[in-house]
Amino acid sequence: MGRLTEGWSLTVTPAGACGGPRQAAQLAGWVPASVPGLAARDLARAGRPSHPLHDQDVWYRVALPESGPRRLAFDGLATLAEAWLDEVPLLAADSMFQPHVVDVDLAAGATLWLCFRALDARLQARGPRARWRPAMIEAQGLRLVRHSLLGHLPGFRPREDLVGPWRPVRVEAIPAVDPREVRLQADWDGRARLTVDLALDDAAGARITCASASAALWPAGEGRWRAVVEPDAEPWWPHTHGPQPLYAVELDAGGETVELGRVGFRRIEAETAASGFALRVNGEPVFCRGACWVSPDLGGERAHYAPALQLARDAGMNMVRVSGIGVYESRAFFDLCDELGLLVWQDFMFANFDYPAADAAFAEVVRQEAETVLAGLQGAPSLAVLCGGSEVMQQAAMMGLPPLEWPLFDEVLPQTAARLRPDVPYVPNTPFGGAAPFVADQGVAHFYGVGAYERPLADARAAEVKFAAECLAFANVPEPRTLAKHLPVPAVHDPRWKAAVPRDRGASWDFEDVRDHYLRQLFEVDPYRLRREDPALYLDLSRLVSGEVMAAVFSEWRRARSPCAGGLVWTLRDQLPGAGWGLIDARDEPKPALYALARVLRPVQVLLSDEGVNGLAVHLINETAGPVAGEVRLSVLDDQGLASPDVRRPVELAARQALEVSAFGLLGRFFDLSYAYRFGLRAHACVRAQLIVDGAAVSEAFHFLGPRCGLSGGEVEARLDGEDLVLVGRGLHRYVHVEDAHFRPVDDGFPLVPDQPKRVRLVRRGDAAEGARPQGEVLGPGGHVLGVYRPD
Repeated sequence: MGRLTEGWSLTVTPAGACGGPRQAAQLAGWVPASVPGLAARDLARAGRPSHPLHDQDVWYRVALPESGPRRLAFDGLATLAEAWLDEVPLLAADSMFQPHVVDVDLAAGATLWLCFRALDARLQARGPRARWRPAMIEAQGLRLVRHSLLGHLPGFRPREDLVGPWRPVRVEAIPAVDPREVRLQADWDGRARLTVDLALDDAAGARITCASASAALWPAGEGRWRAVVEPDAEPWWPHTHGPQPLYAVELDAGGETVELGRVGFRRIEAETAASGFALRVNGEPVFCRGACWVSPDLGGERAHYAPALQLARDAGMNMVRVSGIGVYESRAFFDLCDELGLLVWQDFMFANFDYPAADAAFAEVVRQEAETVLAGLQGAPSLAVLCGGSEVMQQAAMMGLPPLEWPLFDEVLPQTAARLRPDVPYVPNTPFGGAAPFVADQGVAHFYGVGAYERPLADARAAEVKFAAECLAFANVPEPRTLAKHLPVPAVHDPRWKAAVPRDRGASWDFEDVRDHYLRQLFEVDPYRLRREDPALYLDLSRLVSGEVMAAVFSEWRRARSPCAGGLVWTLRDQLPGAGWGLIDARDEPKPALYALARVLRPVQVLLSDEGVNGLAVHLINETAGPVAGEVRLSVLDDQGLASPDVRRPVELAARQALEVSAFGLLGRFFDLSYAYRFGLRAHACVRAQLIVDGAAVSEAFHFLGPRCGLSGGEVEARLDGEDLVLVGRGLHRYVHVEDAHFRPVDDGFPLVPDQPKRVRLVRRGDAAEGARPQGEVLGPGGHVLGVYRPD
């Protein structure tokens, strides 16, 4: 029958009130329960108190409609859990991250019982003395319990006690091949090679098939069998660099066919020369860009993952990092990443604490956890990096402790990773490397020089970042439509607004203060006065500034001469509506910051950088497997958007090539493009570079000369052309927003110049009314209407 979702109910008792199902059957107050799900949410729906729960026991029950030999699978139980079939004990669990399976012979009408024991006593128990206490986490006892930090991070996610069957409970036929015992290793060295290793009682005569090629299994000892298949297959790439072919793997035995999963053939290697960190995929260097992922839905449903991951791909991202503060994602998450061509940096779920790694029992729990996680990710080509966790080594170093030994990160986890996913590079922790783990110019960094530490934008180059596994946290303001629908309160001043703004626990500032710092620096305004006197303009400039800062940093890091090999923004998606860290809001709508980033993350890209008295540099990038031939156009625009000079030069980019060209060289004469020499008054407002292929601009970049340049452009002519919105501006526009109740633009918050129509595709929103057609307004900063469009 698969997932067991119907007929569940739950109730709550004082800790230890019931020892087993016989006593629980006499309890009152049962309410309907959702599985997978969390008790707090079911109780809230029933109008019952839902917090706190860690000081109580929560009981679940469901009648099983099947009978006969079956496998009961529990994909996630949070956290101290016991299970019974009628009154027969099945299991006792003490880890939120450890799935369990039990083979049973079901009697007709049997009842499955689950009890989640109070966690408080375990959280308050004394363990090995901690050498430091991370201030950002409320419950210090979490270092001793395998339970997510989510719900215990004030300022990031609402307080919530995670209790219940948070991942699916399944009833299935007992499989002929235990999927937990299947090992799939797919490699690419110019040809595809698949090694299959599995446990079977007898596989004599059995064969493995993949992509129309097959090979016989041979005994490998201890009840295991092995085969090596070399199919005629194509390599898997991150989507920025190539296609994502996936191939089914099947076992043919005794006239039956058993599906073992699917694979993609690729080789991923980590380069650590010159104290750096970079990835090569199939021998080619890949600039990894994306964001850190904290699950929007603990149930592991594909439908809940898909919107944000698709938006990440559409924005030119090619990597997401599953952060150690969250949960392990389901196989559905990796299946989507396999299909979308998104690399996954996978943390093990460790962050900030001084974990008792020297304790043998704790180390064994961690080893089993890692084995289970990696056994479930066999063959997934998207899995690109395995990492011991987040900010553990940094915490120790910043507390002034001497160099420490890390058996958990240097022995237990890497040994397990090498055995079960030897094709995936391993990083002990982040940040990592160098004289201190938090330095940016060696190893893997968490770069917040631009961002929380309020350093100038030039710090992105001065810090010589090699790889930023976290970076650029801002309180990113959502679109006006999102705020009007889900948070219709005064910005900044209202407590409900501030509740959604992330902060470090105990700090005297939050990430809105960080954004305001750059608003003051880049636009030369007083944020305090502006949000009082013109709140609409304050919000639009806030939307603009975080995106511009992120785009400037990634433009810097993507230069051919940059030592940086990747950057992952903190974070991809918000946990609740408001100005959170996310590039995507809690309703899966892109924020302006995501649109701005998308314009500098394309596989075929033009970028601009200010090189001081050397003028502007034009950077041309082609990450694809084929050459690109076209033109580079450089236009100097005044405040009205009139271009002079305006030059075009032919350009050819080889496959996988990055090129830097002097703007002076493109012009063929001196023009103070960056206003570095300051001979007289500034004569222009911005410089635009375009990469034109087959007559169309595939990428463009802007360099604005002043803080107010382009913020007061004239009207915009807007018309519909099929599924596209075509815009023609009067004057120079630095920020144009498309507001449509039923359709979302694939690009927004963009600059607009009058000499060339801007074509923007519109896509139907998920909540659009049936039969709705595009109809909306084109707005400038401060919500000023520049144009309208209506269906014919």
